[in-house]
Amino acid sequence: MTLSAVSAVLLVIIMSGRFIKYLAQAAQGQLDPGVLLQIMFYRIPSFLELILPLGLFLGILLAYGRLYLDSEMTVLAAAGMSPQRLAAYTLVPVIPVAALVAWMSLGLAPQGIRMMEQLLNEQEALTEFDTLVPGRFQTMKDGSRVTYVEDLTDDRTELSSVFISEKRMSRDGDKERGITVLVAEGGRQEVREDGSRYLILQNGYRYDGNPGQADYRVIRYDTYGVLLARPAVSSEINEREAIPTGELIGSSLPRHQAELQWRLSLPLLVFVVTVLAVPLARVNPRQGRFLKLLPAILLYMAYLATLISVRGALEKGRIPMLIGLWWVHGIFLLIGLGLLFWEPLSLRLASRRAARSPSHG
Repeated sequence: MTLSAVSAVLLVIIMSGRFIKYLAQAAQGQLDPGVLLQIMFYRIPSFLELILPLGLFLGILLAYGRLYLDSEMTVLAAAGMSPQRLAAYTLVPVIPVAALVAWMSLGLAPQGIRMMEQLLNEQEALTEFDTLVPGRFQTMKDGSRVTYVEDLTDDRTELSSVFISEKRMSRDGDKERGITVLVAEGGRQEVREDGSRYLILQNGYRYDGNPGQADYRVIRYDTYGVLLARPAVSSEINEREAIPTGELIGSSLPRHQAELQWRLSLPLLVFVVTVLAVPLARVNPRQGRFLKLLPAILLYMAYLATLISVRGALEKGRIPMLIGLWWVHGIFLLIGLGLLFWEPLSLRLASRRAARSPSHG
């Protein structure tokens, strides 16, 4: 229950931040608002593959911390439950979590990112007319044109009260020559036989000039056509996170091998953080179960940050692929085992010293 609650909260926080980013792009006319939820749905597996290990880590800390706080762990220890045995029992329900993370990291997450990239490529092919929102100034992706319409029909064919401001550039495109402003009572979209699309404006004015100067030109028109550039739809997927795992296995590129090791590391991360969490959950009832929460989270963040840093080094060829990310897991596994065996061993040594002292003679 704690794992589910913590993972749900973290997922909402991360998705909210990412949704705000996509919402800002939709407000600028760079994305169709109708695909926002679809994009977020495709990103859920890539979020969960990192959230679930952290949720499991915090879930063990909070659940076992409560047992220590209520002295139930003391009763279990008196009945013969050692920390090592407790860790072994904990690893059993962890196996389905690791299998779920493996399914996401090796299959669902790359597929979701690939579908999201295809959707974003399709969005790149939309003209500014396709993403217009009535009553809002919208800028083209290159910032060369700002468009405003007061009203737009549901089928997006007719618009009214149009304002367009466009920068006029030199022939070589490296110097701005002024600004052209178009205003019109209405307009419509027209598709020619060759596939080119035009915005046909009606009953308006065109202003050409430079801001702050009086040498401007005014032209009144009954009909005026504005070409709507439509870039070609790209089917290329550049994100390495979107490459299917099967293709990564047969690749010799360092970036692909590093990505494959990263995907395989996430299920292994689940088992290692379990070994870390069991001893870190041990608290004194007088101290409260949140005392070790902050250092435990810092240790987890150090673990994840080290993995990310080493992955970057693998991509650049600074670390041999044979060593890869596995030594990082080995170091933190040794830390977890050390914590797991050190405190019981220290208690035994203390009890032996107490038994040999003169006061107990």
